[in-house]
Amino acid sequence: MRTELCDVFGIDVPLFAFSHCRDVVAAVSRAGGMGVLGALAFSPEQLEIELRWIDQHVGGRPYGVDVIIPASYAGAELDGPDLGAQLEAMIPEGHRQFVEDVLARHSVAPLPAGAARPRGLLGWTDQGGRSQVEVALSHPIALLANALGPAPPDVVAMAHAHGVRMAALVGTAEHARKQVAAGVDVIVAQGTEAGGHTGEISTMVLVPDVVDAVAPVPVLAAGGIGDGRQLAAALALGAQGAWTGSIWLTVTESDLSPVVRDKLLKAGPGDTVRSRSLTGKPARLLRTAWTEAWDDPTSPGALPMPLQFMVTAEALQRIGRSGNEALAGTPVGQIVGRMNSVRATRDVVFDLVDGAVRAIERLQNQLAEPDRVGGR
Repeated sequence: MRTELCDVFGIDVPLFAFSHCRDVVAAVSRAGGMGVLGALAFSPEQLEIELRWIDQHVGGRPYGVDVIIPASYAGAELDGPDLGAQLEAMIPEGHRQFVEDVLARHSVAPLPAGAARPRGLLGWTDQGGRSQVEVALSHPIALLANALGPAPPDVVAMAHAHGVRMAALVGTAEHARKQVAAGVDVIVAQGTEAGGHTGEISTMVLVPDVVDAVAPVPVLAAGGIGDGRQLAAALALGAQGAWTGSIWLTVTESDLSPVVRDKLLKAGPGDTVRSRSLTGKPARLLRTAWTEAWDDPTSPGALPMPLQFMVTAEALQRIGRSGNEALAGTPVGQIVGRMNSVRATRDVVFDLVDGAVRAIERLQNQLAEPDRVGGR
């Protein structure tokens, strides 16, 4: 199974896999697809370590890096080495107290003395995203992806100067046109079924709209793709491949905590929710007591990006350390209902491709059958 993008990137199958886990990224690329490392959670120093490891374990196969340079966020006018402190000062005390109240109701203890505190700011700003771009472009990546707004023209130019193609995630045809105007090479049309930041339009509707809007720029379909039939459907809608994320959370190589992994294995498609509780922007997450607390009318409401993650970052670390099942969660799409076993990454890749080929062959056979009604 090959499309034009396979030849462009030198991959065997049109399958792109987003993951925050370097082991998954390398495994997908070695299996013939393209792994894409989500850089958001890493400091520039840690990202350098992760990418150096991938360079050594990807077997010379292509891989990509995904960053977030949001078009709009609270404090966008701020700058300087004390940016984090300036943003921290914008967080209302009432939100800090709400976080502590939720944790207390579920008996989640504070972090032990001396425990490393999380980086609440991460890469949610222009400044943070650009520092990750600089690290990424110092490695032999094949693709740089961006989300939450048009890619800055100078970032696109930097990527192209390094021989790296740019991809962008979009939720509407209008957003796709803006990305193409900015010089982006590949559009990822991400439907509302997807995990993480999503819009409101379903994949089935969005993909052909985006394909028509930006042709001949290649489009990848994202959202609700975890089965070979869904990959075949993406191709039928005009996409040149699939951008996947959620299905890699439960593979053998994933570093997801056992508590969250087990919740995903038991979850159905109705167990996700679009919530602002993680970042301040709508993102599809596993429904938990944490998301319900923030979405409850009694909550103070989510803060704008990046303040929401900053006010909750340490709380999420405490939840993870505690193993509290009710609060523990992760971004995940509605495809979670089909993620009901732990399998090796390589097997997931092969099953997706084999399933797509069989679906296409089955459709071809059905269309070739004589018309039983008309006798033709």
